Amino acid sequence: MRNFTSKKNSFIILALAVCSIFLSSCGKTDVTDTTVSYLRVVNGSPSLATFNVYLSGNIINSAALPFAGSTSYTSRSSGAYNLKFTSASSAEALFSKDITLKPSTNYSYYLVNKPGQLDGFIVSDDLSVSSNDKAYIRFINLSTDAVAFDLAKTGATTSLITNKTYKTASSFIAVDAGTISFDIKDTSTGIIRATQTDVVLSAGIHYDVISGGLINPANDTEKALTIQVLAIK
Repeated sequence: MRNFTSKKNSFIILALAVCSIFLSSCGKTDVTDTTVSYLRVVNGSPSLATFNVYLSGNIINSAALPFAGSTSYTSRSSGAYNLKFTSASSAEALFSKDITLKPSTNYSYYLVNKPGQLDGFIVSDDLSVSSNDKAYIRFINLSTDAVAFDLAKTGATTSLITNKTYKTASSFIAVDAGTISFDIKDTSTGIIRATQTDVVLSAGIHYDVISGGLINPANDTEKALTIQVLAIK
């Protein structure tokens, strides 16, 4: 009986050792792959149009993106890709752009301007967190006919972020988590161009605060200037 117990104990010890090695090797696959890049795409075109997005021939959106719609991050091996935008009903390119994704980098690509004049730009996303108690915002000006804009808390005398021109993005800044209201102001005059009230910002989360739409829309198919707040994920 003792001999059987001893063998049984030896088997259990061996099994635990094998499991430990297996789990250790599995854990190694969770380490960030330094050859991988991440890309999300935001539709900032100030229109009623919706778009599908293809990355080197592979669609990356689950549903056609409306104005201010965003994909989640998609992961790809770093390198050169073609980004193509189509209508919701056709695979014909309305706009395409060659982009290069560097290793271990998160990117956001913003489609801008009206249909027929589509353009875009890409920014890298620093999603580091210096404090788990803070939320993180950056301001992006996607308003085609805009002058430089400032982003401010409603009622504040000083701005959070200043002098962002069309197709430019600020770095992320830390702000208090909670409910906040934002104003977009002309940098030169201080005139408030748009307001978004009761925006809820969660601690540890990064957000795009976007100036989107047109100051002077030509018709009902063009979006007027608004503030869009998108959680980055």
